[in-house]
Amino acid sequence: MQGDFHYYATYCAAILAGYDHKKSVDICHAAQLVDHCSETWLKKAGGPAQAATTQLQTELLQARTDPMGLCDITRIWASFHFLPRDLYAVVNRGARNYKDKYRLICGPNGDLTVDTVKLAKGKGLEAAGIAMHVLADTWAHTYFAGTPSLVINNTNWYFYELLPGDGGDPERRQIRFSHNPSAAEDVDRPVYVGSVYQPYENSIMNLGHGRAGHLPDYSYIRYVYLPAWGDYKEIVKDNPSDYERAFSQMVYALTYLRGENDDYKNDTYDKDKIAPHIDWIRRIIAKRQVDASADWKEFGESLSGEVVPDFDMDEYITEYAESSNRSDTYLGRFFEAALLQKQMVTKKIMESGNRLAGLK
Repeated sequence: MQGDFHYYATYCAAILAGYDHKKSVDICHAAQLVDHCSETWLKKAGGPAQAATTQLQTELLQARTDPMGLCDITRIWASFHFLPRDLYAVVNRGARNYKDKYRLICGPNGDLTVDTVKLAKGKGLEAAGIAMHVLADTWAHTYFAGTPSLVINNTNWYFYELLPGDGGDPERRQIRFSHNPSAAEDVDRPVYVGSVYQPYENSIMNLGHGRAGHLPDYSYIRYVYLPAWGDYKEIVKDNPSDYERAFSQMVYALTYLRGENDDYKNDTYDKDKIAPHIDWIRRIIAKRQVDASADWKEFGESLSGEVVPDFDMDEYITEYAESSNRSDTYLGRFFEAALLQKQMVTKKIMESGNRLAGLK
């Protein structure tokens, strides 16, 4: 997902979960900061490099893809953007390396989702925001893995958008991927920007949904493709349905983190809280656009009666730099929560016997 959902939709979810305007802004700021907290930015902010929650393209292009380098990449992307659904999935074919990668495939409602939300309990608004980023991405990034892998993450010419048809079956429109990073995406043709094909299994171009570009991050799209890990059988991804469930699940999770619910369970959604607004939410999700920020912002401001400020990744740097007790600042709490999330996921991956995040 992108800033439209991680920032503005998360704000809306926090308001519906019962947080006030200021706390909702703090939560959604942390959710969006996950996409900016790179080692490069941490040098600017003066934070610990180990707290990185993402990697810039320039960092990735310089990243090592030997076993140690792959561990560093996987710890970040599997912890914050491609949370594995089932670390113990039964895989009846392939070598151990393939099985390790298969078990990192992202998806919602896995054990690690529960672990992520419960880890954030009682640790502040910053931790809540990080958890919401991770939870939301389990829906958008389903079927991709947070480790470089051609066999898991590749896409090819068989990639179609599913559009409403005249009869019972949807119309299929083939999607083309451009490899010019400066090119504009065209949702009508449709043409999207994806990474260049590289036949090397561990090429950084094969990380996550890079081969499909940002297409999985667009709420309106339904698509079908043939991943190699699925025996080249069609996989259908219905983003409008998934994004609605993601939003409803965020409201439920935030209600738990606020203390209204005693427990957090998978496959549970707060449909009652979103029911009065469901038509508005569905209109936003279904609208063909690559950035829904303005629509989510309008919805959020209608809920709270307050102006939602624009996101500024550098907003809290001065407070952090000038504080005599950095751990008690916004960024101090964010860094601590990020470190705990990365440590928890890495430990779980290693305990499963999977070597892609390191060895026990």
